[in-house]
Amino acid sequence: MKVDSLPLSRLESDLQMARKAPGTIQQYLASIRGFEAFLGKEMDLATADEIRAWVGHLRCQPIGAARLRCHYSALTFLYRKTLGQPEKVAFISMPHSDAPLPVILTPTEVQRVLGSFTTAKYRAFFTLIYGTGLRIHEATLLQTRDIDATQQVIHVRHAKGGRERLVPLSRRLVVVLRTYWMHERPTQPWLFTSKAGHPICHETARRALLCASAVAGIGKVVTPHMLRHAFATHLLEQGVDLRRIQVVLGHGSIRSTTIYTQVSAKEIASLRSPLEDLTL
Repeated sequence: MKVDSLPLSRLESDLQMARKAPGTIQQYLASIRGFEAFLGKEMDLATADEIRAWVGHLRCQPIGAARLRCHYSALTFLYRKTLGQPEKVAFISMPHSDAPLPVILTPTEVQRVLGSFTTAKYRAFFTLIYGTGLRIHEATLLQTRDIDATQQVIHVRHAKGGRERLVPLSRRLVVVLRTYWMHERPTQPWLFTSKAGHPICHETARRALLCASAVAGIGKVVTPHMLRHAFATHLLEQGVDLRRIQVVLGHGSIRSTTIYTQVSAKEIASLRSPLEDLTL
């Protein structure tokens, strides 16, 4: 088993001290492991030119601005905080991009994707994400004690920014989870586990979702966050107010939630144009 280098261990400790979310810590550590392998020597001995070479390598990869920002943030945290060598990453500028409106799946498309999984575990996992609007890292870290069928809620303990919250647990989702539990019996205390008994891997789950979306034949590359977007948009179209959606999604500001008013075709189509009041 590979043992993390001392800088990686210190980085993890510093990220925890900075109260970074568990998912963010995982992403930063994975990014820095890739950098360490690329570098081929102790990271505190890297020159600015060698770090530039890694940044250039990242820019050649088919990844978006958000993922690049994650890689850059991991690098800057490592050298500014953990290694105390801020001058080596002074050249890094965070990439910006106009945030496009999220692609929203219709309920029919969601049903086709969820029905296309060949593995019961991943069908239950992504049914839960769509049924609750959880982020993928929040879902992977759920424990059996977090499921409260009596109160019909799920306790999200590993939320972004360390803010715990409750999300609704529908009767249909209770049935899905109980059926999954009877067949899988995941390793305690986790709700979804790998064969080794650890929380399921983000990337493995993403690949399972990509395969299911391809089988579903809907012509879209489906990501876990698209199911979260679909959850929020479909709630809005049912008449649920934005404040309640904000609380369930765990948004720190309602400004993050208002994007769903821009992507709900049903909400937009229901607006009455002032043109109707003119006599032409």
